[in-house]
Amino acid sequence: MPERRRGAIVAFALACVAVMVSAGASSARTSAKPSWCGPKKITLGLTDGFGGNSWRLVTTASARDEAAKCPSVQSLSYADGQGNTQKAISDIQGMVAKGINALVVFPDAGKAILPALTSAYKAGVVTVPYRVTPGGKAGVNYNVFVDTPFQNAGVAWGKWIKQILPKGGNVLFLSGPQGNSQGLEERVGLHKVLDPTHKYKFIGAQPFEVTNWDPALSQKVLSADIAKYPKIDVIVSDFGPSLVGALGEFKKSGRTIPALATSDGNVLGCYWKQNHAANPTFKLFTVSTQNDHARLAIDWAVALATGGKKPSTTHFPALTFENSVTGKPHPVECRANLPGDIYLSAELPASVQAKLVKK
Repeated sequence: MPERRRGAIVAFALACVAVMVSAGASSARTSAKPSWCGPKKITLGLTDGFGGNSWRLVTTASARDEAAKCPSVQSLSYADGQGNTQKAISDIQGMVAKGINALVVFPDAGKAILPALTSAYKAGVVTVPYRVTPGGKAGVNYNVFVDTPFQNAGVAWGKWIKQILPKGGNVLFLSGPQGNSQGLEERVGLHKVLDPTHKYKFIGAQPFEVTNWDPALSQKVLSADIAKYPKIDVIVSDFGPSLVGALGEFKKSGRTIPALATSDGNVLGCYWKQNHAANPTFKLFTVSTQNDHARLAIDWAVALATGGKKPSTTHFPALTFENSVTGKPHPVECRANLPGDIYLSAELPASVQAKLVKK
């Protein structure tokens, strides 16, 4: 899909969810204010390096939902970098020029975004990058970085792989943009668990296959790997739903679908339920896809800008979600009556997500 058209669709969907969140904001504002919501009135900005997939739509909606809990937030402006680093930088600069008081940033391009964050911070804007590290230091380049222990996800995946493939096997790992901190940290966790056994071989590009977390590119990359490697015992991915379109290639090549250690998504859960009986090797383990990470970043930005109480942590937890082998903490979930592009581990109700991704 051309970037301009995709950007228009994303913008329309986000405008629709803004209306949905605003409709519920009045009831949220009549309830007790959260402690992180202080008395000072502010305007808030939110930028993505790439906003063109369902995960970003739901995550942005989650951020809007969180911001709506605080009556001191007068408005929330959003910008999508569309996978273009220079646009992502310009979006941050534009927010500052617009005069916002606080800014939450998903810095997909990592350290390339640091100068723009530093400029915003020095201009007096409360600046909170989250999820992907931009480098730099809190108090020097931005107010606070709200991270998540991605290495823990890699450790959880690695432990599960050892359980289902005790004799070892070939591991294919896919992540987002080249050099992104999420994929690099997850890789550390995987290797920490699997390398000491000397039973597992990592195949494909190293440190991971680059997909930019783009479903179309993910399917292209995985399809090429299926053709290239006759033996893939487990696929690890930090955006599992994007792989569904390519999993049918295993059947075309006369092979069963391998085990998958990844993040959750309704389309993936439903695909597993429809196909695992015919593919005995297709075991599934997911961690929460963490749409709600944006909520903690919003809490921090609003607290610092409005004079509210600071959250107790800057770390968003990495939690396991589904396990098709043990059913713990949850069995594989599927809401067949709802769109595939929703995330059942998210706080935002599935019905609200469904309206958003249908736009």
